[in-house]
Amino acid sequence: MTTHNDEEQTSRLFELADLILAVGRHIEASKETEAESGTPLEGAVMRYIDRHPGTTANAAAEATQLISSNFSRAVRRLEQAGYVRREADAHDARRVRLYPTEKARENLQRLREVWSRLLEDAVADPDEIDSAISTLRHIEARLVARTRGEAG
Repeated sequence: MTTHNDEEQTSRLFELADLILAVGRHIEASKETEAESGTPLEGAVMRYIDRHPGTTANAAAEATQLISSNFSRAVRRLEQAGYVRREADAHDARRVRLYPTEKARENLQRLREVWSRLLEDAVADPDEIDSAISTLRHIEARLVARTRGEAG
C-alpha cells in the first residue's frame, strides 16, 4: 500500500526527471543551430571521451550505457569526422585508448559558448549554478553506480 508521502515523492521525482529532459531538449536544440553536432549517442560518447582522455572503449561504452555495436559505430563516425583518435596502449598493445582531437576541443569550445549564452540569463546566481551542478553530479554518479551494480 502506497502512502500519501510515497505518492508525493514519486510525483516530485517524476517532475525532476521531466524538467531535466525539458532543459536537455532546449540545450540540444541550441546545439543543432549553432555548433557542429552529431547524433545524441555520438554526443554522449564524445563528452565521455573529452572528460576521460585515454579511456578504453569498454570503459566508455559502459559509462555511456551503449551496447558495443552502437558504441563502436559512434566512435567510428566520430573518428571519421576528425573528433576522436585511437592509440594503442603503451603497456598493452591489444588495448586501444581513445582521445579527443584538436577539432573536438575547438567544437567543445563552441558548445561551451553556445550553452553558456543559452543559460546565462536563465540562471545567473553563482551559488544557484554551483548548487545545480553539485546536485546533478550527485544524481549522475548514483545512476552510474547503479548501472554498474555498485552499492550506494
